[in-house]
Amino acid sequence: MAERAHNPTGRRLHLPIAGVTNGPGVNQPGVRKPPWLKVKLPGGAVYRELQHVMRDADLHTVCEEAMCPNIGECWEAREATFLLLGMKCTRRCGFCDVMTAKPDPVDRDEPARIAATAARMGLRYVVITGVARDDLADGGAAVWAETIAACRAAVPGIDVEVLPSDFKGGERDLATVLDAGPTVFAHNLETVPRLHPKIRPAFGYARSLDVLRFAKGHLPDQVTKSNLILGMGEHPDEVVPALADLHAAGVDIVTMGQYLQPTPAHLPVDRWVTPEEFAAHAAAGEALGLAHVEAGPLVRSSYHAGTQLRRAIDAGRLANASTHTPADRAGYGGAGL
Repeated sequence: MAERAHNPTGRRLHLPIAGVTNGPGVNQPGVRKPPWLKVKLPGGAVYRELQHVMRDADLHTVCEEAMCPNIGECWEAREATFLLLGMKCTRRCGFCDVMTAKPDPVDRDEPARIAATAARMGLRYVVITGVARDDLADGGAAVWAETIAACRAAVPGIDVEVLPSDFKGGERDLATVLDAGPTVFAHNLETVPRLHPKIRPAFGYARSLDVLRFAKGHLPDQVTKSNLILGMGEHPDEVVPALADLHAAGVDIVTMGQYLQPTPAHLPVDRWVTPEEFAAHAAAGEALGLAHVEAGPLVRSSYHAGTQLRRAIDAGRLANASTHTPADRAGYGGAGL
């Protein structure tokens, strides 16, 4: 099949779409989405305030770059997910709206600005994700470690959840991030093995599992987390085996949400997954032994991330729950300025 135009939107680069979904997408022009996907448009006072905070600090958020449907809700609750190492990714995934392009030079002040902004926002739980930086020898691992340390220095007692790339499976680089002491180390599997090569060609299903397995092996008390996106062409009976693979890799927390096509140049939506199906998968995942499964049409990996951790701890399903005090848990879920 012929490759799509190099940059069809004039801004972002996308994968050719071929042989992934099970037919024409369900998100056709003029066809309404299911009612459970309705969200309030962003625009409240706190949302506008945080826009100014991010621009003043010259920071990027995955909330904006990935067009997250929850941005209005989360920002009004003073919750945001910082995007580390710039806004240009060296990889392309068929579902992701983060720009793929040659990255800018590393901004050495970015860790300090993220930490200062987390302090300004009054956060007790901060989530940091980042673009893949295959142009860097360590994939940016040192910057990740510096950012974790900066956040902890700026806000004593803060919990830091990180969601880095796979560093091409480099154990030394993964150890650099893990040894910096994140509260939660996340790496997203995103889809089932049958679809992985076409949707995430620069990653690997087995390698992503190996990253999570290494994290738990390197630091047995490390809380680990992953995500699955449904509606990209998987069959319902492929979901639980993927959850079983995550459990076997030592993952504690899993999130699952509905795929929403960012632009017509992206992978079409194969199906609308009902809230009932999400609930069934969550129950199956916890029956496998996962500490917590947060599943629903609008759930994303960083959606109320502190609350996800609190639920896992309160359920008594995390082996290292004793490392978190009740006072710590009271701060999970965001805080005001």
